[in-house]
Amino acid sequence: MAGFLSLLRRSYLSLYNWIVFFGWVQVLYFAVKTLRESSYEHVYDAVEKPLLLAQTAAVLEIIHGLTGLVRSPVSATLPQIGSRLYVAWGVLYSFPETRTHFLVSSLVISWSLTEIIRYSFFGVKETFGYAPSWLQWLRYSTFMLLYPTGITSEVGLIYIALPYIRNSEKYCVRMPNKWNFSFDYYYGALLTLGIYVPGSPHMYNYMLGQRKKVLSRSKKD
Repeated sequence: MAGFLSLLRRSYLSLYNWIVFFGWVQVLYFAVKTLRESSYEHVYDAVEKPLLLAQTAAVLEIIHGLTGLVRSPVSATLPQIGSRLYVAWGVLYSFPETRTHFLVSSLVISWSLTEIIRYSFFGVKETFGYAPSWLQWLRYSTFMLLYPTGITSEVGLIYIALPYIRNSEKYCVRMPNKWNFSFDYYYGALLTLGIYVPGSPHMYNYMLGQRKKVLSRSKKD
């Protein structure tokens, strides 16, 4: 029974990783194609559907961590996925004025390269039981460039969206109401920007620690 459950787990995770991998391949392909044939102003329109689908699928990774299906700590997974969902849905999808900025291109390319490497690494590992050393090195090294470019793009796009958020009143809850509750999306965006200040260096240092641990272990093997 335990062997069957293990096989079921690996089959599911393998399928999940490869499906999302191909989603991010689509995102990168359409982004590069648009940049070559048109301009950065049209990148979002070209990638919107696969981008939203692939990024939203990452919610399952939180569930994987909570249920013990994977060993990744939810404390590390949740802020990464949460911030990306916020930018994808709460900024780009919600405020079309931000979609033509060149930071969308750097965001999409940083995210897609990161995820193509990450999902292929876990896909190979779940399918075959191991991953080649070169793919493992890419998984735990490319973030050193792609994480700063991705985070810079995220913060930049949130900042660019601020005046549109403030003027639109979208997602705001005003008093009086039956819940006796108010919420201002503009101040929520400011708070999110504030969280990036301590959060980004913390996550970067966490990933550096993971890189050191994994690569040093592979050298011993």
